Parts: sequence; C-alpha cells; structure tokens
Amino acid sequence: MRPKPFIPEFLDQPCYVKDKNSGLVWHRSELRTLYVDTDRSQVVYHANYLKYFEFGRAELMRKANYPYKKIEESGYIYPIIKTELNYYSPLFYDDLMYIYTRPAKLEMVKLQFDYLITRADNGETCCTGFTRHCAVNGKSIPVEIDQKTINLWQEFPR
Repeated sequence: MRPKPFIPEFLDQPCYVKDKNSGLVWHRSELRTLYVDTDRSQVVYHANYLKYFEFGRAELMRKANYPYKKIEESGYIYPIIKTELNYYSPLFYDDLMYIYTRPAKLEMVKLQFDYLITRADNGETCCTGFTRHCAVNGKSIPVEIDQKTINLWQEFPR
C-alpha cells in the first residue's frame, strides 16, 4: 500500500519542512545517486537505501551542531539494532533525491530516526523506514542516552 503523498512546506530554515498531510516536521537533505549504487537491473540496489538513511541522519546531526564525531568523542556510540525499509518506487543512476529525516522515538537507552526518500523531480515517495539505535559506552555496555542527544529530540522543530 502506498503512503499518502508527501507534500513539503518550507519552514523558516530551508532545510526543515513540514508535511502538509501529517503535520510532521522533517530535516531535508539532497543527494544524487551514483552509478556504483545501482545493480544489474539499473536501479538503486535495495541495501544502499540504508546508506542514504545514514547520510540524512548525519546531515541532521551536523545541522544540529552535534555531529556523530562529537558524540563518539564524548564517549557514546549509537549502533543500529533494528531497521525497517519499505520500497515504493525505484531510484536510478543520477536521480536527485530528497532524504527526509526526523528524530522519532526516544527511550532510556534507545532512540529511533524515521526516514522518507522522494524523487526531487516529482516528489514521488521511493522509500520509507527507520533505524533504531542503542546507546552504549566504549565497552559496548548499554547506557542512558546522553543529554545532548536528548536536547536534540526536545529542540527539533515541531
């Protein structure tokens, strides 16, 4: 079943948009597919969407002035413990896409980012999904989420 159309409405900062259908605010980044991302059938190989999710997540964190490098330097690591991807329409070589990312669930030691990828030329939804992460320290022991990450969730535009 196809999701409802994603209709972005730009907010004060151009990297943030609000979906007119759901009312949710998303961080938007753009990326062009590389030839190496495609498979023999000339579409983007399904696992590469996880790379696109990571790109969107890294750009959101960078925009919030808390890039992943700073997180690791402060002693926290957030490995992925679960993913979900839903495919609707393929991307091809050299397609420009918009990657929409938003902080979603926040628990004591787990957090989740939601994603939506659309074609830049017509807004068609290509893929949706999420990544769930667990906070761990340098010894891979689960720990509570760090305060700066909690602040990111609290300060994300609504």
